[in-house]
Amino acid sequence: MLPTSSVPARKLGELMFYIWGSFKSENSLVYSGVWKKMELPEWTDIVKTAKFKELAPYDPDWYYIRAASMARKIYLRGGLGVGAFQRIYGGSKRNGSRPPHFCKSSGAIARHILQQLQNMSIVEIDTKGGRKITSSGRRDLDQVAGRIVVAA
Repeated sequence: MLPTSSVPARKLGELMFYIWGSFKSENSLVYSGVWKKMELPEWTDIVKTAKFKELAPYDPDWYYIRAASMARKIYLRGGLGVGAFQRIYGGSKRNGSRPPHFCKSSGAIARHILQQLQNMSIVEIDTKGGRKITSSGRRDLDQVAGRIVVAA
């Protein structure tokens, strides 16, 4: 077991969650030495992440990285729902010779990841709307952050 330090996940950047997303084995994510199941949908290799994209992601681990990123964003600022994540991961739609405009990302992907994180008891539904991080989810993310700081 790796030694841990008391560094909250708030202090680390996206690098921690990229590494956190790569701790998977057979469609699982590791939190504090305990394997928790995150089921990978069968459509992850063919789906586009937004309607302004032309192709599916090249990285086969994109789903885990997106889930880690969403968990971090909920950790830092609670009350985020599907619509907020559509705006966060949205981008510019190129219209050829016409001007580009902002376009939202896929709501189905955000909804599915939020449901997976909720089944893993990392996030829960907030009474004010959106999702918030649970105490066990905060503890698990802080432990992963401490391991990454010690390993680096």
